[in-house]
Amino acid sequence: MKLKTLAFLPLALIAGAVSAQTVLTVSTWLPPTHTASKAQQEWCDLLAKNTAGKMKCNILPRGVSPAPGTYDAVKNGLADVSYTVHGYTPGRFVLTQMGEFPFLGNSAESISVAFSKVTSKYPQFEAENAGVKVLALFTHGPGIVFNTKRPIAKVADLDGLKFRIGGGMVNEISKTLGMNVTLKPAPDSYELLSGGVMDGTLFPAESTESFRIDKIIKHATTFPGGLYNTSFVFAMNQAKYDKLTAEEKKAIDAISGETAARIFGRGWDKVDTRAFALMQANGVQVTKADAKFVAEVKSKTSALEAKWVKDAEAKGLKNADKVLAEFRAEIAKQEK
Repeated sequence: MKLKTLAFLPLALIAGAVSAQTVLTVSTWLPPTHTASKAQQEWCDLLAKNTAGKMKCNILPRGVSPAPGTYDAVKNGLADVSYTVHGYTPGRFVLTQMGEFPFLGNSAESISVAFSKVTSKYPQFEAENAGVKVLALFTHGPGIVFNTKRPIAKVADLDGLKFRIGGGMVNEISKTLGMNVTLKPAPDSYELLSGGVMDGTLFPAESTESFRIDKIIKHATTFPGGLYNTSFVFAMNQAKYDKLTAEEKKAIDAISGETAARIFGRGWDKVDTRAFALMQANGVQVTKADAKFVAEVKSKTSALEAKWVKDAEAKGLKNADKVLAEFRAEIAKQEK
């Protein structure tokens, strides 16, 4: 409809044409080039496509909050949609630590889809994410130990090194391994490592490129299924969701859950693969943890699962050990 045609229409009709589109304000605390930001954009594009443009996203040029404050920023309506790491607010989330244990799986997509599928069956997970509409829970790829000093081939090799971690279960894992760790958001990694404040960091492969440490890191130790993982929530402001029409809610719901988790996970796997190629090009020495090292880690971290089961049941998740077993089984199914 051309502007000069609108000029001859009643004001009420013009207002109706303008207001026909629902716009979601979307924020990201990571650069627009990061895989999580791209995944969020992909989700937004899918929403626009599925609604023939009736719903769209306005992705802000900069985040409304640093990572640790993003959950509350969405909860309080500073943004309609965003994602964040549960572990960036220590002590606040317990149930979602299920997605952060060692040796879960070898693919962000398989872990994320399993995480979303299993947690959606138990309302306690959504209840723990109170104040927001959970669009999906997802994880990054398998966690790796990176450092600038020496190869890590056994637990004792971690002694004397200082590591940045992101919080959550990885904090407990690192403690049981006797690591010297500091809780800092991922974007701080370049400054910490380049300045020598930290000797290493725990990250998925992708993060070496995303946070520009690919030429600083000298050593990487990988583990079958990952040493750890990180739980993310992709969320929408609850009040915004509640104000949507039934048709609009249906459009949001249709691409939430497993669909959104797959988008985030698939994107992460793609950049993890690219990152390993860059590591090779940059001469990073990669050590694959052998069976003895894995057994050593398992013996030190096994009590964490038992503690989580107890804590999760205290928060209302019945038979938490069976839920965890169901989660691991679903990951194995997704990886076939």
